[in-house]
Amino acid sequence: MKRFALAVIACALTTSVLAAPKPCEELKAEIETKIQANNVSSYTLEIVTNDEVHDQNLVVGSCENGTKKIIYQKNDT
Repeated sequence: MKRFALAVIACALTTSVLAAPKPCEELKAEIETKIQANNVSSYTLEIVTNDEVHDQNLVVGSCENGTKKIIYQKNDT
């Protein structure tokens, strides 16, 4: 029974660590890496507050406990 309780506690701690909110700059850097891997040359990534989001289709990430969003826009060349 003690082993089972220990396993449950360990799983709960692991879950909370995995669900920790990511800083916006760190998430933005990860998204930029993925975009650049797809050879997109002209784009804009911007960190904005939830109130500043006008088109949900542009949102590619959420950070800082969901208080901010990262929006993506491909620039015409």
